[in-house]
Amino acid sequence: MENEVKAKGKFWKGVLVGSLVTAFVGLIIVGVATGINLIGQTVMENQVQIQAQGGEVEEPDGLDLEVVNQKLETLQKLVDRYFLFEEDVDLEQMEAGIYKGLLAGLSDPYTVYYTEEEYEALTEETEGVYCGIGVLVSQNISSGLITALRVFQGSPAEEAGMKKGDILYKVAGEEVSEYELDVLVQQKIRGAEGTYVDLTVIRDGEEVELHIQRRIVEVTTVESQMLEDQTGYIQVTQFELVTGDQFKEAVDSLNKQGMERLIIDLRDNPGGILDAVVEMAAYILPEDQLEGTIVATSDKNGKGDRYYSQDGKIRFESDLGLPDPRYPKKDEHELNIPIVVLINGNSASASEVLAGALRDYGRAKLVGTTSFGKGIVQSLVQLEDGSAVKMTVSHYYTPGGVDLHMKGLEPDVEVMLEVPEDLKGAFEIPIERDNQVQKALEVLDQESKTTNQ
Repeated sequence: MENEVKAKGKFWKGVLVGSLVTAFVGLIIVGVATGINLIGQTVMENQVQIQAQGGEVEEPDGLDLEVVNQKLETLQKLVDRYFLFEEDVDLEQMEAGIYKGLLAGLSDPYTVYYTEEEYEALTEETEGVYCGIGVLVSQNISSGLITALRVFQGSPAEEAGMKKGDILYKVAGEEVSEYELDVLVQQKIRGAEGTYVDLTVIRDGEEVELHIQRRIVEVTTVESQMLEDQTGYIQVTQFELVTGDQFKEAVDSLNKQGMERLIIDLRDNPGGILDAVVEMAAYILPEDQLEGTIVATSDKNGKGDRYYSQDGKIRFESDLGLPDPRYPKKDEHELNIPIVVLINGNSASASEVLAGALRDYGRAKLVGTTSFGKGIVQSLVQLEDGSAVKMTVSHYYTPGGVDLHMKGLEPDVEVMLEVPEDLKGAFEIPIERDNQVQKALEVLDQESKTTNQ
């Protein structure tokens, strides 16, 4: 009982810290379509999976593997001789714990070891259709707390009473703050259609129990409408494999309706698939500025990759000589109208790539609050036994060379969201009462006046 009280006290301390720290793991897309459904593709993750090669590996400085092995042997002997619950020992779990602990020692929340089972779940295709509960969540890198960024309308989670801002405390009675987000989603929250998952969330300081049925949920990552004065409005909730096409369809539809200016809403968008944001940026930007660069990376040795537009195509080049069979891709489109991008502290990674690129090209003003500030890239490396390592390998830079890691993008016009008293706890704020959207319209009005003078 005493241990239970201590554990719960630790969680509530985490709740307090989480309420003060704005460092969400923006890269993890867990949301709608799976059980917290979007799978867990890391936002600025290198999408090329690298097969680890055998052969000699240079021994790292500062880590004496012989000493480590000797100590592991000693610990194993102690377990064999004294551990009380010998029948509960899972050797595979013990071995995985060694590898997980090694990478945890790097103190980088984005560098993680996956067992073969975890890796297989992680790399399932992100096609935008999932069996889950319909929630987009993010994890605080300081406290481990998991918060609902968005509960999708008509989803099982909404029907069960889950709300934006709920803190996920337990799944099936098990506390989850120690889990890595993508593993939690794939193994604990997603499941067979028609089955149920029991969640405990913290809302306004109280525990709320939710019994939610898993169902097939089709994710719409892009929503659009025409506002006043021929102003197009496009909201992008995350970057999935389907998002690039959905975005281009939205732009084309608004153009056919006579769109003369555009608001792109990236608030609470934690990121997602790199390919999607590259396609979206290329669909808007010209190729005759900044060498057509959309995003570039640089590793510890100063080598990296670059995604850029040239001769009507999206292209990829690597200092390491690594090919990417998905490129080049055709792109002969450009959108030359006034644009405002809405951002906030939960706009991360791929969201920052898009916002940063549009601003560097002089094609958009940023309105809202400073973005999350994730400017690093992870690569997923599969090992020969089927396990894998996700490791931070490089910084990324906007076309103008900005490294925004731990800093974020500061808006051109800063404005905090003001939630009307009668709408607190509501599913969403209507656009006509959303003060950040209204400020975006004001900025577009000013841009139009400047252009016409």
